[in-house]
Amino acid sequence: MDLNNKKVLITGGGAGIGRALVAELVQRGVQDLAVVGRRPEPLQALATEFTGVRFLLITADVSRAADLERVVAEVIDAWGGLDILINNAGVVSAGLLTELSDEDIIQQIAVNLTGLILLTKKCLPLLQQSQEGAIMNISSGYGYIAMPFYSVYAATKAAVGQFSDAMRRELHQYPLHVMTVYPAATATDMMKTAVVRNLDSAEDVAQAAVEGLLRRTINVVLGGPEREAQIRTNFLEPEKIDAVAIASFEALRERTATHRSM
Repeated sequence: MDLNNKKVLITGGGAGIGRALVAELVQRGVQDLAVVGRRPEPLQALATEFTGVRFLLITADVSRAADLERVVAEVIDAWGGLDILINNAGVVSAGLLTELSDEDIIQQIAVNLTGLILLTKKCLPLLQQSQEGAIMNISSGYGYIAMPFYSVYAATKAAVGQFSDAMRRELHQYPLHVMTVYPAATATDMMKTAVVRNLDSAEDVAQAAVEGLLRRTINVVLGGPEREAQIRTNFLEPEKIDAVAIASFEALRERTATHRSM
């Protein structure tokens, strides 16, 4: 895939993995970028840093259908088309299911899954017109291996992977590549309230994701061979992962006690 002259829409692009993806795409030749974020200040900072890029900066909340309608309308008005959609926006609230507020449960599903699906639906008429398009959905390592205290978050991220697979098969007649990225724990603002060591950098995740896009990789899994082995074990012998989770239950409770980024 050639990224030159591609028109790209990315959600959650003002910080973290999203911002790193913006930088990686610009480095590889993308000049037309529509970036969606909830706060205008980080979006304006992108325009200041990446001079010469034709940004379409849109302040919006992906959990609101009306905002998504406005996002697509602005893309149509500015460009009349779209080549690549990157669904990156996400939130997390960790804890025992019985301790999570109803609001945090609803919002995680709304941002991580419902908004992603709705925006994809609304962008499809544009993407289907591209001669070389793509949909990149950012999931999580928890989308493959669910752990205690992340039941809702893991459910949304697992669903993202299944949605990608379904879309790839549903859109087989179009020149659209559909892929999923599964980052491991990454050093972003989302992780500031979690007690985790040995984090990947957002830049490493972005580089792997874009390289996967260029190679038309279906699943980009961060974490190396060890993570891939854990995924196979979780699929074939889930009781072994159960045992790991039980053995580390109290340590996980401590590490996730304050992990919330909504």
